[in-house]
Amino acid sequence: MDTMHADLLVIGFGKGGKTLAAKMGRLGRRVVMVEQSDQMYGGTCINIGCVPTKSLIHHAQTRPAGADPREWYAGSVAATASLTGAMRGKNFGMLDELDSVTVVTGTAAFLDEKTVEVTAGSDRLEITAETIVINTGAQNAVPDIPGLRASKHLVTATELIGSPDLPRRLVVLGGGYQGIEFAAMLSTYGTEVTVLEAGVRILPREDEDVVGVVEQILTDDGVTVRTGVRVTRVEDTADGALVHYEANGADGTAGTSGTLEADVVLSAVGRTPRTAELRLDAAGIRTTVRGAVEVDEHLRTNRPHIFAVGDVNGGPQFTYISLDDSRIVADQLLGEGKRATSDRVAVPYTLFMGPPLARVGVTETEALATGRPVRIVSKAVAAMAAMPRAGIVGETRGVMKFVIAADTDEVLGAAILSVDSQELINTVALAMRSGVTASTLRDAIYTHPSSTEAFNEVLATVVR
Repeated sequence: MDTMHADLLVIGFGKGGKTLAAKMGRLGRRVVMVEQSDQMYGGTCINIGCVPTKSLIHHAQTRPAGADPREWYAGSVAATASLTGAMRGKNFGMLDELDSVTVVTGTAAFLDEKTVEVTAGSDRLEITAETIVINTGAQNAVPDIPGLRASKHLVTATELIGSPDLPRRLVVLGGGYQGIEFAAMLSTYGTEVTVLEAGVRILPREDEDVVGVVEQILTDDGVTVRTGVRVTRVEDTADGALVHYEANGADGTAGTSGTLEADVVLSAVGRTPRTAELRLDAAGIRTTVRGAVEVDEHLRTNRPHIFAVGDVNGGPQFTYISLDDSRIVADQLLGEGKRATSDRVAVPYTLFMGPPLARVGVTETEALATGRPVRIVSKAVAAMAAMPRAGIVGETRGVMKFVIAADTDEVLGAAILSVDSQELINTVALAMRSGVTASTLRDAIYTHPSSTEAFNEVLATVVR
């Protein structure tokens, strides 16, 4: 067995870990990066997450009217694979070109709090390090439904985006962000999509009026959404999978039962931290009740020299949060040690359907629960005179909604369901962090024709 010693050992090639490894490597520190698969250099985002899904969404929305859906989809998957392959190579090169950084491909597991064993087939490598960063990410969860895990037609998001075969009939288990994104994307390619959600509505973190607009857009695009549905079992047949379900009536009483036929069943019920192979107990590292690595506001575990960054620590599962995690750890190792997760204010997110839904801050429901007096401004995109860009690009569906403090004029939150919302929300988030009032956003001068100028109109439209 070979041995190595490092100043910094990073387990997992995700955004936070690779950024920290590169920073330390450029300073001449001895760094070892361990990644389980050479198909995951660069992490979840570029390989099986943000980049490939958004690439497929882009190709879906740009399919020529006469193009065969199945051929276009196969070409889209191939083009996406080429893109992610190039990005994967670039990410590997980013570390490999640094003399003080060594990339090791294999499975890592703790032997003790200072030592990690990496295995690849019959090869074994023992690494000791002064500082260790766990960056193993999360994996798609599959619910314990009879017949589901054994079904030949079950896929997770990772498997679905890698297959060139366009499903004819897709059943999505879960009406959260991942489930709705895939439902919207596949329906645009021409797949018959049904979403089954156990809760009373999809996207439970969003306001009911916003969800209503989302559901209408999905319905217009051919997606069937069924809520209050419990899947009881999945059965493989000669023609695909038969999904058995029970639905509850609006009053909560037992309602109807039924079945759905599917070529593919997508499990989209969430993601769980990837820790099973790490042998955390050997290092005495504590985990939360949900299985995440337990960290403090500086991302230290209960072993002060071991940190956890990215999805594995149970925080928001966004690439940009992982990047900020790397800044916090770098400040601990190289700076004043003042940066913390508690510094984060107004972190936005986007659901990339068509058009995308972006949100930041609190919802109206959350604001009213605090008892603070608020004003709600909202307007449908189709009713806006000051947003010609929506008409120019042919996408006038959606709504913009802001929650504003009645006493201070602060923007407390926003939900923007419109073309370009993934960009608009960053302007709103920056305004919230900087103390820019709603009136200032309303009266600002924006370029024309742009989506941002919609703020001139919507922020003057008080609905309650």
